Amino acid sequence: QVQLVESGGGLVQAGGSLKLSCGASGLLYSINVMGWYRQAPGKQRELVASITIGGTTNYADSVKDRFTIFKNNAKNRLDLQMNSLKPEDTAVYYCNYVGDRTYWGRGTQVTVSS
Repeated sequence: QVQLVESGGGLVQAGGSLKLSCGASGLLYSINVMGWYRQAPGKQRELVASITIGGTTNYADSVKDRFTIFKNNAKNRLDLQMNSLKPEDTAVYYCNYVGDRTYWGRGTQVTVSS
């Protein structure tokens, strides 16, 4: 089992920055992909960014050049630096780990005011 806990969400004005963190515990040996997803009201959950244990990253087109995903070698910490935030970035952000199965955190709210 893997437990994921997100932190760092909040309210920020457009153009501002936030850093989300995900703390992971449990049996992490099988984890090979980690990522951040988000879900806005009335919309489907979507991938924001992901990173493999080898360091290969993937970003949604809407966040490229604004967001950066980081991990540590122990796989117990995953961060998302979000810059130049826009109102359309408002959503609940979820940490996601994929290994022998898929694990999700409970999410953290990010609200960007215009």
